Amino acid sequence: MTLFKTNTAAFVDDKAGVREGLIFPSLGGFYSKLEPVFYALLRFVFGIVIFTHGLPKALGISHGSMADPMAGSTHLIQNVMGLPFAPQLAFLVMLLETLGALMLAIGLCSRLVALAITIQMIGICYALGPTWPWIDRGIEYPALMAFLALYIAVRGSGSFSVDRKLRVSI
Repeated sequence: MTLFKTNTAAFVDDKAGVREGLIFPSLGGFYSKLEPVFYALLRFVFGIVIFTHGLPKALGISHGSMADPMAGSTHLIQNVMGLPFAPQLAFLVMLLETLGALMLAIGLCSRLVALAITIQMIGICYALGPTWPWIDRGIEYPALMAFLALYIAVRGSGSFSVDRKLRVSI
């Protein structure tokens, strides 16, 4: 994102070179400087939110209305989705939601982890659909999470990440 100033207005160019006229031109520098910080914050918070779903599975403790989240995941995979190897797949979900979520939070292999979360959220949408409202255990929340994960998968780890420090990316 690049900031251009003219005599009367400020424009922000995105990576595609599209100019956006700013109503408040003085905010252009603010936006340019803070965008990478807020993207890192978005990636971090998303990772922590996912982690809060994986930790109860890993520890075998209740989560919200689920007395046994790991058994709930196994049931969803086996009985609702009809997939074989449900306990093993539930274990992989737990790993994705714990280790993968922490990797995402710190920006390590973010593209790969986010792509896996996208696939998981699409699977959850399939299992819970066609109900939409999240309050009725619908797909509203996992659909939003799927698109957020897809955005991170495409965008990558960003400036403030372990990947950037290691100078690697997928």
